[in-house]
Formats: sequence, C-alpha cells, structure tokens
Amino acid sequence: MKAEAIKLDGSAAGSVELDDAIFGLEPRADILHRVVRWQRAKAQQGTHKVLTKSEVSYSTKKIYRQKGTGGARHGSKKAPIFRHGGIYKGPTPRSHAHDLTKKFRVLGLRHALSAKAKAGELVIVDVADLNEAKTSILAKQVSNLGWKRALVIDGAAVNENFAKAARNLENLDVLPSIGANVYDILRRDTLVLTKAGVEALEARLK
Repeated sequence: MKAEAIKLDGSAAGSVELDDAIFGLEPRADILHRVVRWQRAKAQQGTHKVLTKSEVSYSTKKIYRQKGTGGARHGSKKAPIFRHGGIYKGPTPRSHAHDLTKKFRVLGLRHALSAKAKAGELVIVDVADLNEAKTSILAKQVSNLGWKRALVIDGAAVNENFAKAARNLENLDVLPSIGANVYDILRRDTLVLTKAGVEALEARLK
C-alpha cells in the first residue's frame, strides 16, 4: 500500500510504499488486548507488602492466663484476629509478569500499526528534526498539523534537538524504532512515522 509523506511544515514530501504484511492487516482486538496486558503486567511494580504475625511490632507478653477466663486461649496480641495484629496471607513483593512468545509480540505490533493505518491515524513525515531545540517552534508545527495526542517514531536514533523540544510537550511522545510498542501506539490518537522509522520497523517485523 502507498502512503503520502509530508514535512513538518505541512508540505508534501513524496510517497512511501508500506508493506501490507505490517500495515495492511485486519486488526484483531484479542491480539492487541493480550499484548497490552503482557506489557502492563511486566511494568507493574509489585512492591505491595503487609506485616505478618512475625513482623508486627507488639509485646510478646501473654495476654491473660491460659485457663479460667471463660474466653478463648490466646498467647499473643500479634494474632491476625486482633486489631493491630499481623495480616494473614496478605500481599508480598512479587513479579506480575507473565510469558508471551516473541512471535506473538511481533504479531501484536503488526496489528497495532495496521489498526492505526486502517483508522486513518497514521502520518508519514520525511524527517523529524529541528535546527534548534525550541519547544515553541515544534509546538506551533504540531498545532498547525492538527496533532492532538501524537506518538512520533523515528529510525535507529532520534534527532537530539527534536527530542529536547518535544520533552516539554505533554501531547507529544518521541521514540526510536527499537522502542516502538503496542501500548504506546494505541494510547495516542495519531501515530507519526518518519521514513527512516518505516524502514526500521519493516526490517524489524519481517
């Protein structure tokens, strides 16, 4: 499939041939859902922790005598049954990550790119670079192009001035091609690929 390319000032910059095996698939929500779940689970911190009976700070003195009180036998205020006692089977630090095959992750990225292309939310730009790292210049260009919430994916490396200028723009993310992922692609309204980014993604996903 063929897509028209533009420059950052909005002028035409020729056309680009996109691989149908990467940008022309029929997007499947179940594949995208599984890959996003894998990403978010892997990113989850998992540092939640409660104090167990052996960890709470409390006196170890026996509460009352063993017999003759008419109540249940207790030897410690640390028991989970008491207020301020230890928590029984509460959360402890662990990894929430689960496995997903590399082949399936590649498939998910192809479907994410195809979803953007099918929805008309894919924009190809010639290059993403600036002569000087000025946020005001980039903000004006983004506004003129009508990008509300955009993700820019460049080639192997991102232009330093462009990256610095984009750093202060809340509605603009910038990634090198190696950092392209399903979650970031789907959470932005517009996906912007440079010509170098298209070549790098096609080489990575073939």
